[in-house]
Amino acid sequence: MLNLRLYMLQRITALLMAPLVLGHLAVMIYAIQGGLSAAQILGRTQGSVLWFLFYGIFVVAVAIHGAIGLRAIVYEWAGLKGAALDVFMWVSGICLFALGARAVWAVTFA
Repeated sequence: MLNLRLYMLQRITALLMAPLVLGHLAVMIYAIQGGLSAAQILGRTQGSVLWFLFYGIFVVAVAIHGAIGLRAIVYEWAGLKGAALDVFMWVSGICLFALGARAVWAVTFA
């Protein structure tokens, strides 16, 4: 039952990430085509709750999706099972979230 839940959660996060990836790519292409510098881009994102929510949701979805994917890879390649596999998944997810959240915070509020 756990594997089914993880499978469904990974598919749901993929559905959530798809429009976020497209939005991110569209913004990056717009910024590059407009000739914006990194400083100008940061100037536009600083203090924006909208960008914080957009990329914050993106980070949560990626952390969950990535941790579940890494769990499957480690299970197949390394043969890790049971509690150790679950601990690996949780640690991976927390690390991915922490790295992403730090970046989102730095870009929007620091």
